Amino acid sequence: MLPGSVASAVAEYRALRDAHGPCWGEPTLSYVTQAWATVYLDRRHDFWNTGLRHVAERHPEVPEPAREDHLGDVDVARVVRDALGGDVQDNLPVLRLTPGGCAVEADTRVVLEGAAFRTALLLDSGRDEPVTVVVDGTPHTVEPRGALIVEVAESVVVDGRPVDLAPLSRRAAAATVRLRAGFPCRWSVTTANGQGWYPPGAPPKLDGNRRPYFHGDDVVLDVPAEPITVTVARGMEYTTSEVTVTPRAGAETLVELAPERLYDAAARGWYGGDLHVHLNWMGEEPAAPELAAAAQHGEDLHVLNLVAGNVASERVYDVEALERWVGEDLPWSDERHLARIGVEYRNDLLGHCTAFGLRGLPSRYHTGFQDTVDWPPNAVACEEMRTLGGVISYGHPFHTAFGDDDPPDVVLDRARNCSAREIVVGAALGLVDTLDVLNHSSILATAAVYRRLLGAGNRIGVSAGTDAVLSFCRRGTASAPPGWERVYAHVGGPLTAESYAEAVALGRTFATTGPWLELTVNGHEPGATLELPAGQEVEITVSSIGPEVETLEIRTAAGVLAQGPAGRLTATMTTDEPTYVVAVASGPPHPRSQHRRGAYAHTSPVYVDVAGARVARAEDVRWCLAWLDRLEQLLREFGRFDTPAQLDDHLALYERARKIYHSRL
Repeated sequence: MLPGSVASAVAEYRALRDAHGPCWGEPTLSYVTQAWATVYLDRRHDFWNTGLRHVAERHPEVPEPAREDHLGDVDVARVVRDALGGDVQDNLPVLRLTPGGCAVEADTRVVLEGAAFRTALLLDSGRDEPVTVVVDGTPHTVEPRGALIVEVAESVVVDGRPVDLAPLSRRAAAATVRLRAGFPCRWSVTTANGQGWYPPGAPPKLDGNRRPYFHGDDVVLDVPAEPITVTVARGMEYTTSEVTVTPRAGAETLVELAPERLYDAAARGWYGGDLHVHLNWMGEEPAAPELAAAAQHGEDLHVLNLVAGNVASERVYDVEALERWVGEDLPWSDERHLARIGVEYRNDLLGHCTAFGLRGLPSRYHTGFQDTVDWPPNAVACEEMRTLGGVISYGHPFHTAFGDDDPPDVVLDRARNCSAREIVVGAALGLVDTLDVLNHSSILATAAVYRRLLGAGNRIGVSAGTDAVLSFCRRGTASAPPGWERVYAHVGGPLTAESYAEAVALGRTFATTGPWLELTVNGHEPGATLELPAGQEVEITVSSIGPEVETLEIRTAAGVLAQGPAGRLTATMTTDEPTYVVAVASGPPHPRSQHRRGAYAHTSPVYVDVAGARVARAEDVRWCLAWLDRLEQLLREFGRFDTPAQLDDHLALYERARKIYHSRL
């Protein structure tokens, strides 16, 4: 039984979904509009640039850098239509309205005999005049050359004539399958057309590679009496197993199938966590905590950090669960699986911070929304959550692709794009423990910033947060299972919130999309500091496990020290100056990786202090100082404040950070 406040909150979210659709009535910021559109779009279809083109057509007076701020004004159905470019999605058949008539285009769905069928339908008009389309008895007007998305179950009438809806679906005799692995797993059951089949009550989820999935063991579901493919997996520490069977109509077919283990991190004292997961944050199916429990055990995810957070208004989703369980292990936790609820503190101009391991409730959850002020600085929230026991990170830090040698202003444009802009301040002041180098945005850009921060003398660890949203069903990596990226921490002893938080805060970590990655420097692991005299030689060893790895790298503050193929890489280094050592594993797109760039893993550093001095490369320090200068300009121009004193609070923090960086030159 759910606590009353949590059950009431989930019921309220369902009412919001029913009344407003997948955006739950949230104000139409750019990413809210994107969330609605990407229910029907995948990686092949570019919502962002299509939407910006629509903004340019609708608001030609708006300069290009400001167009993103107007994405909430677009006609979403037209953007979806244009982004699809003629493609037809499985969940969005199209009624083409031409001057000469109309026709349905569809990826035909299989429907079991006796089952109801309902689908979204894109009305795409090529006519130069308005057209009325009657859907299940309700008239809808489509503007000239316009588009509209409606729901249809039974009938469509255009120009007084019924439309043939036969392409939408075909009927099939029903059968039943029972899936058994002996432990909770992630299952995918598909027919020849790629259509997914789910047990009763399971949301119809697709992962980042658009594979249907659900979690459980000894699961029974209805399927067509025709060939089906059953696939079973269990997170990144396991392989995938697959079998094709043809169940008999009216009978139950048992499928016993289990994935094989690829590596066992816990047996080595390492535990993998996803530190940024939402239970509810808009979406097609509001989620109760039991869905998180099934996902965590089905993925064998050691640590799950569910975060309460707002979207674009004052409403903080899952704050009721936070109030009930803050400082406690969630009820489904056991000795190998730890679940907590924390916070995503959000300001779209300065960045989003996550906290794991909170012992109490923070006094605020966001700033800068609905024209409220961008005050206090994020650093104030970080400091408060730190006092409450939280390990602090910046999530989905950078969305714009750039490299190690690019200037800092490449991500400091005017848009409120949720980038981790204040990280340069928080890292210098010691208010941030980690950076989510593994995230759903630009991993390479985040890794480049991370190494600049390390080179400038900041000591922060690498972490991972997928930003998976359990209430989403079909939104790329947001609807993928929690733990498709993880931060592994070397705990050593029993797994508790305190032991895991300590290991993460000390940087005894690596983050990964799947590969196992080990680094030792003179036998010491990430998080260690070696205090050595000048001229001493050190031995560096990197090893990886995982079929998706193609390249291993050893990097120091000066750049790439060594590179080689997967498996094992060794190098020696003479301690001429203070530095750090990290390892990176990478590979092309692979079924085990949900991220569009492919496989990737990155360790936290082993610090190499030489003759009592810590690494602080002048080039990286000046890079951070330039970042601060540009951030101040950005805040002066686009920050919202009620009083000059509120801006002064930010500037005072920046000055403190500047003094720290100058002291390192």
